[in-house]
Amino acid sequence: MKKIYGILSIVSALALIVCMLISSLDLVAYYEPGFYEKEYRKYNVQEPLKMEITDILYVTDEMMDYLKGYRADLVVETTVDGKEREFFNDREKSHMADVRDLFLGGIRLRRLLLLLVIAIVGTLVCMDEHPFRRLSKGYLIGGGVFLAALGAFAAYASQDFTRAFTQFHHVFFNNDLWLLDPKTDLLINMLPEGFFTDFAIHMGVIFAGMLVVLAVVCIVFLIVTRQKKGCGKGRYLLE
Repeated sequence: MKKIYGILSIVSALALIVCMLISSLDLVAYYEPGFYEKEYRKYNVQEPLKMEITDILYVTDEMMDYLKGYRADLVVETTVDGKEREFFNDREKSHMADVRDLFLGGIRLRRLLLLLVIAIVGTLVCMDEHPFRRLSKGYLIGGGVFLAALGAFAAYASQDFTRAFTQFHHVFFNNDLWLLDPKTDLLINMLPEGFFTDFAIHMGVIFAGMLVVLAVVCIVFLIVTRQKKGCGKGRYLLE
Protein backbone atom coordinates (compact mmCIF):
# COMPACT_ATOMS: atom_id res chain seq x y z
CA MET A 1 0.00 0.00 0.00
CA LYS A 2 2.90 2.36 0.66
CA LYS A 3 3.79 2.30 -3.05
CA ILE A 4 0.19 3.13 -3.95
CA TYR A 5 0.16 5.98 -1.43
CA GLY A 6 3.43 7.24 -2.89
CA ILE A 7 2.01 7.18 -6.42
CA LEU A 8 -1.13 8.98 -5.24
CA SER A 9 0.98 11.69 -3.61
CA ILE A 10 2.88 12.28 -6.85
CA VAL A 11 -0.36 12.33 -8.87
CA SER A 12 -1.73 14.86 -6.39
CA ALA A 13 1.42 16.93 -6.77
CA LEU A 14 1.27 16.94 -10.56
CA ALA A 15 -2.43 17.86 -10.50
CA LEU A 16 -1.79 20.72 -8.07
CA ILE A 17 1.15 22.00 -10.10
CA VAL A 18 -0.91 22.04 -13.31
CA CYS A 19 -3.49 24.08 -11.37
CA MET A 20 -0.70 26.47 -10.39
CA LEU A 21 0.42 26.75 -14.02
CA ILE A 22 -3.10 27.64 -15.16
CA SER A 23 -3.43 30.07 -12.26
CA SER A 24 -0.18 31.81 -13.18
CA LEU A 25 -1.60 32.46 -16.65
CA ASP A 26 -4.84 33.71 -15.11
CA LEU A 27 -2.95 36.03 -12.74
CA VAL A 28 -0.96 37.72 -15.50
CA ALA A 29 -3.93 37.94 -17.87
CA TYR A 30 -6.40 39.40 -15.38
CA TYR A 31 -4.79 40.54 -12.16
CA GLU A 32 -1.35 42.06 -12.85
CA PRO A 33 -1.88 45.82 -12.42
CA GLY A 34 -1.11 47.90 -15.49
CA PHE A 35 0.36 45.00 -17.47
CA TYR A 36 -1.43 45.72 -20.72
CA GLU A 37 -0.87 49.46 -20.72
CA LYS A 38 2.84 49.02 -20.00
CA GLU A 39 3.14 46.51 -22.82
CA TYR A 40 1.22 48.66 -25.27
CA ARG A 41 3.39 51.67 -24.51
CA LYS A 42 6.54 49.55 -24.67
CA TYR A 43 5.74 48.36 -28.19
CA ASN A 44 4.06 51.62 -29.22
CA VAL A 45 1.02 49.81 -30.59
CA GLN A 46 -0.89 53.09 -30.82
CA GLU A 47 1.01 53.97 -34.00
CA PRO A 48 0.12 50.97 -36.22
CA LEU A 49 -3.39 50.82 -34.75
CA LYS A 50 -3.94 54.57 -35.15
CA MET A 51 -5.80 54.54 -31.84
CA GLU A 52 -5.63 56.30 -28.49
CA ILE A 53 -4.34 54.23 -25.58
CA THR A 54 -7.66 54.62 -23.74
CA ASP A 55 -9.52 53.09 -26.70
CA ILE A 56 -7.02 50.23 -26.92
CA LEU A 57 -7.45 49.47 -23.23
CA TYR A 58 -11.24 49.55 -23.66
CA VAL A 59 -11.01 46.99 -26.47
CA THR A 60 -8.70 44.89 -24.29
CA ASP A 61 -11.15 44.92 -21.37
CA GLU A 62 -13.98 43.81 -23.65
CA MET A 63 -11.81 41.10 -25.19
CA MET A 64 -10.77 39.73 -21.79
CA ASP A 65 -14.39 39.72 -20.62
CA TYR A 66 -15.23 37.69 -23.72
CA LEU A 67 -12.47 35.17 -23.02
CA LYS A 68 -13.90 34.50 -19.56
CA GLY A 69 -17.41 34.15 -20.91
CA TYR A 70 -18.67 37.44 -19.47
CA ARG A 71 -19.92 38.65 -22.86
CA ALA A 72 -21.43 36.67 -25.73
CA ASP A 73 -19.64 38.21 -28.71
CA LEU A 74 -16.75 40.37 -29.84
CA VAL A 75 -18.76 43.12 -31.49
CA VAL A 76 -16.69 45.96 -30.05
CA GLU A 77 -17.11 49.45 -31.48
CA THR A 78 -14.20 51.85 -31.12
CA THR A 79 -12.39 54.72 -32.84
CA VAL A 80 -9.69 53.79 -35.36
CA ASP A 81 -7.92 56.52 -37.32
CA GLY A 82 -10.60 58.98 -36.25
CA LYS A 83 -13.49 56.82 -37.49
CA GLU A 84 -15.99 54.68 -35.61
CA ARG A 85 -15.77 51.00 -36.57
CA GLU A 86 -15.73 47.47 -35.21
CA PHE A 87 -12.30 46.52 -33.92
CA PHE A 88 -12.45 42.77 -34.67
CA ASN A 89 -13.05 41.41 -38.17
CA ASP A 90 -14.59 38.00 -38.88
CA ARG A 91 -11.28 36.12 -38.93
CA GLU A 92 -10.20 37.62 -35.63
CA LYS A 93 -13.57 36.80 -34.06
CA SER A 94 -13.28 33.18 -35.19
CA HIS A 95 -9.77 32.88 -33.78
CA MET A 96 -10.74 34.46 -30.49
CA ALA A 97 -13.65 32.02 -30.22
CA ASP A 98 -11.04 29.24 -30.38
CA VAL A 99 -8.94 31.04 -27.77
CA ARG A 100 -11.97 31.37 -25.49
CA ASP A 101 -12.71 27.64 -25.79
CA LEU A 102 -9.09 26.90 -24.86
CA PHE A 103 -9.10 29.33 -21.95
CA LEU A 104 -12.41 28.18 -20.50
CA GLY A 105 -11.29 24.58 -20.99
CA GLY A 106 -8.24 25.38 -18.88
CA ILE A 107 -10.43 26.85 -16.14
CA ARG A 108 -12.61 23.73 -16.13
CA LEU A 109 -9.53 21.52 -16.04
CA ARG A 110 -8.24 23.46 -13.03
CA ARG A 111 -11.49 22.84 -11.15
CA LEU A 112 -11.41 19.11 -11.92
CA LEU A 113 -7.77 18.82 -10.87
CA LEU A 114 -8.46 20.64 -7.61
CA LEU A 115 -11.22 18.13 -6.88
CA LEU A 116 -8.75 15.33 -7.63
CA VAL A 117 -6.21 16.86 -5.24
CA ILE A 118 -8.84 17.14 -2.50
CA ALA A 119 -9.94 13.54 -3.08
CA ILE A 120 -6.37 12.19 -2.92
CA VAL A 121 -5.47 14.22 0.16
CA GLY A 122 -8.67 13.06 1.86
CA THR A 123 -7.91 9.44 0.99
CA LEU A 124 -4.36 9.62 2.32
CA VAL A 125 -5.46 11.37 5.52
CA CYS A 126 -7.96 8.59 6.17
CA MET A 127 -5.74 5.65 5.22
CA ASP A 128 -2.05 6.55 5.45
CA GLU A 129 -0.15 6.68 8.74
CA HIS A 130 1.88 9.73 7.76
CA PRO A 131 -0.14 11.41 4.97
CA PHE A 132 1.35 14.89 5.04
CA ARG A 133 4.93 13.70 5.06
CA ARG A 134 4.15 11.47 2.09
CA LEU A 135 2.38 14.34 0.30
CA SER A 136 5.31 16.65 0.98
CA LYS A 137 7.73 14.17 -0.56
CA GLY A 138 5.41 13.69 -3.54
CA TYR A 139 5.14 17.43 -4.05
CA LEU A 140 8.92 17.81 -3.96
CA ILE A 141 9.30 15.12 -6.62
CA GLY A 142 6.53 16.56 -8.79
CA GLY A 143 7.79 20.10 -8.33
CA GLY A 144 11.30 19.06 -9.28
CA VAL A 145 10.05 17.46 -12.48
CA PHE A 146 8.02 20.54 -13.44
CA LEU A 147 10.81 22.95 -12.55
CA ALA A 148 13.21 21.00 -14.74
CA ALA A 149 10.66 20.98 -17.57
CA LEU A 150 10.09 24.73 -17.14
CA GLY A 151 13.82 25.37 -17.30
CA ALA A 152 14.18 23.24 -20.43
CA PHE A 153 11.27 25.01 -22.13
CA ALA A 154 12.59 28.44 -21.13
CA ALA A 155 15.99 27.57 -22.60
CA TYR A 156 14.35 26.32 -25.81
CA ALA A 157 12.04 29.33 -26.15
CA SER A 158 14.85 31.80 -25.47
CA GLN A 159 16.71 30.46 -28.50
CA ASP A 160 13.79 30.96 -30.89
CA PHE A 161 10.56 32.23 -29.34
CA THR A 162 8.90 32.51 -32.75
CA ARG A 163 9.35 28.79 -33.39
CA ALA A 164 8.12 27.88 -29.89
CA PHE A 165 5.13 30.21 -30.29
CA THR A 166 4.28 28.70 -33.67
CA GLN A 167 4.51 25.15 -32.33
CA PHE A 168 2.22 26.13 -29.45
CA HIS A 169 -0.44 27.18 -31.96
CA HIS A 170 -0.04 24.00 -33.99
CA VAL A 171 -0.56 21.93 -30.83
CA PHE A 172 -3.60 23.78 -29.47
CA PHE A 173 -5.39 24.92 -32.64
CA ASN A 174 -6.58 22.75 -35.53
CA ASN A 175 -6.83 25.60 -38.06
CA ASP A 176 -4.80 28.53 -39.37
CA LEU A 177 -7.04 31.32 -38.09
CA TRP A 178 -4.22 32.41 -35.78
CA LEU A 179 -2.17 33.44 -38.82
CA LEU A 180 -3.13 37.11 -38.98
CA ASP A 181 -2.04 39.83 -41.39
CA PRO A 182 -0.83 43.16 -39.91
CA LYS A 183 -2.19 44.92 -43.01
CA THR A 184 -5.78 43.79 -42.47
CA ASP A 185 -6.03 42.52 -38.87
CA LEU A 186 -5.81 44.94 -35.95
CA LEU A 187 -5.41 42.21 -33.33
CA ILE A 188 -1.88 41.28 -34.37
CA ASN A 189 -0.89 44.95 -34.21
CA MET A 190 -2.33 45.27 -30.71
CA LEU A 191 -0.65 42.06 -29.52
CA PRO A 192 2.73 41.74 -31.28
CA GLU A 193 5.05 38.80 -30.66
CA GLY A 194 7.02 40.78 -28.09
CA PHE A 195 3.88 41.07 -25.98
CA PHE A 196 3.59 37.29 -25.78
CA THR A 197 7.29 36.96 -24.98
CA ASP A 198 6.84 39.28 -22.00
CA PHE A 199 3.62 37.52 -21.01
CA ALA A 200 5.41 34.16 -20.99
CA ILE A 201 8.25 35.60 -18.87
CA HIS A 202 5.85 37.08 -16.30
CA MET A 203 3.88 33.85 -16.22
CA GLY A 204 7.05 31.78 -15.83
CA VAL A 205 8.30 33.93 -12.96
CA ILE A 206 4.98 33.62 -11.10
CA PHE A 207 4.82 29.87 -11.72
CA ALA A 208 8.41 29.33 -10.60
CA GLY A 209 7.68 31.42 -7.50
CA MET A 210 4.70 29.21 -6.68
CA LEU A 211 6.86 26.10 -7.07
CA VAL A 212 9.54 27.55 -4.80
CA VAL A 213 6.97 28.44 -2.11
CA LEU A 214 5.49 24.93 -2.33
CA ALA A 215 8.96 23.39 -2.07
CA VAL A 216 9.89 25.52 0.94
CA VAL A 217 6.67 24.60 2.75
CA CYS A 218 7.24 20.90 2.06
CA ILE A 219 10.89 20.99 3.11
CA VAL A 220 10.14 22.89 6.31
CA PHE A 221 7.34 20.45 7.13
CA LEU A 222 9.61 17.45 6.56
CA ILE A 223 12.32 18.96 8.76
CA VAL A 224 9.93 19.87 11.56
CA THR A 225 8.27 16.46 11.52
CA ARG A 226 11.37 14.31 11.26
CA GLN A 227 11.88 11.65 13.88
CA LYS A 228 12.44 13.00 17.31
CA LYS A 229 15.65 11.72 18.82
CA GLY A 230 15.04 9.36 21.70
CA CYS A 231 11.27 9.17 21.17
CA GLY A 232 11.24 5.83 19.41
CA LYS A 233 10.99 4.76 15.79
CA GLY A 234 8.13 6.11 13.72
CA ARG A 235 7.18 9.01 16.02
CA TYR A 236 7.06 12.51 14.56
CA LEU A 237 6.81 15.90 16.16
CA LEU A 238 3.54 16.89 14.51
CA GLU A 239 1.85 13.54 14.10
